[in-house]
Amino acid sequence: MNAGPVSELFLKTLSLSHFRSHKKGALTCDARPVALFGPNGAGKTNILEAVSLFSPGRGIRRASAEEMTRRPEAIGWKLSGLLQASTQTFEIEVRSENGGARQVQIDSKAAPQVQLGRVARVLWLIPAMDRLWIEGAEGRRRFLDRMTLSFYPEHADASLAYEKAMRERNRLLKDQISDAHWYVALERQMAEAGARLHQAREASVERLLDAQAAAQTAFPVAELELIQSEGSMPHTEADLRDALAESRFRDIAAGRTLVGPHRTDMIGTYREKAVPAKDCSTGEQKALLVSLILANARALKEDIGAAPILLLDEVAAHLDPDRRAALYDEICALGAQAWMTGTEAGLFEALGDRAQYVEVTDEAGISSLSIAH
Repeated sequence: MNAGPVSELFLKTLSLSHFRSHKKGALTCDARPVALFGPNGAGKTNILEAVSLFSPGRGIRRASAEEMTRRPEAIGWKLSGLLQASTQTFEIEVRSENGGARQVQIDSKAAPQVQLGRVARVLWLIPAMDRLWIEGAEGRRRFLDRMTLSFYPEHADASLAYEKAMRERNRLLKDQISDAHWYVALERQMAEAGARLHQAREASVERLLDAQAAAQTAFPVAELELIQSEGSMPHTEADLRDALAESRFRDIAAGRTLVGPHRTDMIGTYREKAVPAKDCSTGEQKALLVSLILANARALKEDIGAAPILLLDEVAAHLDPDRRAALYDEICALGAQAWMTGTEAGLFEALGDRAQYVEVTDEAGISSLSIAH
């Protein structure tokens, strides 16, 4: 069910039922950016979260299915939408019943979550990422893997296979099992999946650097480097398999696996100033993230003929008017359907009629949507 090369990619419709603050809501859209505006707490970010669930993973908030259900009913929730991908239209439904696991259907047929990555490409930038460069490596790995997944949908399969085998190996380590026979098969699985993970990440970083270098943009270039928290990451499957075998006794002492792609970190540098991203100002750190998202979108457009769907939560509030206008110009030049939130319509003034506007309001704890003209 691969959508193949496409000339445009956007959500034509979005329907929500008992999702977060939205008891019921529906939107009909075209390919232009979508500007969602309204007061804090009205439910704007909930709309972005809904759209993020049309891609693999746990969405922009990494919430459980139970956390997304509307209270106090807690009867479960349903999202549905029509995704336009060139001449193809995919009917997508994501639901959870009574707090249970998410269920996905594509064109009325049950599908695994990873299949969404072969149909829709969705990227996001949210306020929680503002501290990406100065907090732990886990968040940077997640950011990197989201971008890698957009280039290589099979990255999700490799991640699942690696994590499953590593959980089994960690169980043996915690039980102080030293017999090598217990480890061989698991380490073979980890090495095969882990090498694919690392190679896809490295290829993605190269794509991002090339896309930034080739762009005429108002945003700074983010130089990226992948490092290993301890030692260097083995590049080949054989090297990783050997490294896992050599590390067993050290891993038994630690009770966990200490070598592999789950220990990778992504270091960013503001290229023009040669300053590590972690030492940049808050505004510069944000600009570097915007640069990477735009580069990711440009590279994807080159690959599949269409920009991905972008989810930009409160991004306008953190940019000065010139940078804000530049961002809008770049989004429109890409032809991306970018879903953006802000507290007032004036934040999107520079978009003019290049966007569609939706007012989000809240009354007695129930969010509602209305097309603004």
